[in-house]
Amino acid sequence: MHKLEKIWLGLGMGSLVLFLGIIFVSALHNGHEPIASGREFIAPELIDKDEVFSKPGLHKVEGKDWDYELVFVVSAFNYNPGKVEIPKGSKVKIIATSRDVVHGFEIAKTNVNMMVEPGHISTFVKTFNKKGEYLLLCNEYCGIGHADMKSNIKVVDK
Repeated sequence: MHKLEKIWLGLGMGSLVLFLGIIFVSALHNGHEPIASGREFIAPELIDKDEVFSKPGLHKVEGKDWDYELVFVVSAFNYNPGKVEIPKGSKVKIIATSRDVVHGFEIAKTNVNMMVEPGHISTFVKTFNKKGEYLLLCNEYCGIGHADMKSNIKVVDK
């Protein structure tokens, strides 16, 4: 093999190792985990009997890394609860599951975007620092009433 070919292959391999190293370090530094949300399961027919999902809405919690838990039960063309008020600056763990089909869970103008599947419990932790109203939309086609499926999240002063 020619000397210049060896140098070129060495540069290519070195670049590949460097880029993979940067991705690995930044993933660890930013707290990314290879385990996806939604690894918890619940039988869709038992949602109403479950301790968490029997009372959808915003609940104050103590002794956790977040201030509130916001529980949503999603079903055909409906988010339960339909309206929620969250105190500004609160760190909220959003917990959602579906009764029937796959639904989307996107809070407009934020980075909250989940797929809510029947039998899976999806979670997302978000700090709401900006006062205002946020529209919660279904971004996965779920049937004829999909376009009307929405909820309202209002961030208010404490």
